[in-house]
Amino acid sequence: MSRSIPVLMAGQTGDVPLEGSLPAGRPLKIVPFAQLAALRPWAEEWDRLARGVPFRTWAWQSAWWRHYGAPEPPEKTQARSAGESQLASTRSDSSAALCVLGVFAPEAGLVGLLPLYRQKTWARGRALRFLASGEVCSEYLSVLCEPEWETAVANALAAWLAQANEARPDASGLRWDTLELVAVGEQDQAVARLVAALESLGHAVHRRPGPPCWRIALAGTWDDFLRPLSRNRRRKLRLLERKFVEGRVHAVAIDRREEILPAISCLIDFQRDRRRRLAQATCFDSARFVAFLHDAAIAMYDARRLALLVIEQDGSPLAVELAFRGPDRLYAYQAGINGMRLNESPGHLGTYAMVRHALEHGFEMLDLLRGDEPYKADWEARPHPTLEFRVAACRPAARLRHMLWRTAAAVKGWCRRRHSYAR
Repeated sequence: MSRSIPVLMAGQTGDVPLEGSLPAGRPLKIVPFAQLAALRPWAEEWDRLARGVPFRTWAWQSAWWRHYGAPEPPEKTQARSAGESQLASTRSDSSAALCVLGVFAPEAGLVGLLPLYRQKTWARGRALRFLASGEVCSEYLSVLCEPEWETAVANALAAWLAQANEARPDASGLRWDTLELVAVGEQDQAVARLVAALESLGHAVHRRPGPPCWRIALAGTWDDFLRPLSRNRRRKLRLLERKFVEGRVHAVAIDRREEILPAISCLIDFQRDRRRRLAQATCFDSARFVAFLHDAAIAMYDARRLALLVIEQDGSPLAVELAFRGPDRLYAYQAGINGMRLNESPGHLGTYAMVRHALEHGFEMLDLLRGDEPYKADWEARPHPTLEFRVAACRPAARLRHMLWRTAAAVKGWCRRRHSYAR
């Protein structure tokens, strides 16, 4: 759908959009968005540029901002259900400011997005971070654009970010000290080009590996999946299969909107109970995360991206599996198991149900995302590296903060290694 390039009024945030250029010399215009409502007309283009990765989509990232961002003026939107309105009341961080950078080209319209927010802290100064980062554990965050626009968009964004720091402190309100880009896929060229462009402009850059994401390759049928496995592993999976075939266990796919919140609540209860038994802290103890998860599940259902399975035995739930649909893969986001029935192997039954669901719907891969839990290797999942980038602005104070951060990170790493050796 075509949209005209937004015109910003003088005095607003980013009142003079800066320009990059294409190889052909045509200007690219960068427009900063400071309100979620201003981005809503671009939701369809946002999803097109997300290229099917659920954690980059408008549904996911706008839900995150509603719960983790600064409160915004009420929008005139479609009425929500009573349950959603109640859950959406858990708000936000008043120190966070939305800073989504839209990249517009003549005739082509919106060709790129850098979904950021800015948060000011004493230690890090004014930090720009990806939307949907932090405790919700989004994966594969990126600069949003089509492959043919990656270089032009990256160069334009880098020039704009550099110029934003050269403006008068009161000119745009978009000065920044650090740019923190996490959960980036190792093969992500858009982010790599943006970081390289900033580095070429004199910004200090720190790169480090992030936690790997684990993926199960799928092809053909269930029998095709089993064939290369060891005899012992095939036998164990056949035993799981038999429970479903004999009707002792059922995988119920949630496909009605009114069934979503009860299933998500069951997952949350399972997670909380399990972590309490293990004396572990969990994001499910956060009221903000719980409210976000309910809201995001509804939003992803409306966007036709939700895959939610409840595994039942004798009419009661053993496990709940929450995943999101991409073009070629299923992203397994969260799962909860019934801690009172561990003898029934609810975790293995849940993973089996999700693998079968992915195969039956023609997905080429089941992405188990981050975390080095042993069960992932048991299911023939393979680790795929992720990267984290930290870019410091060129100002002396920002560089000093960056140097102190690197020193602290090195000391923490040394302490972890020393503790590991001592054990």
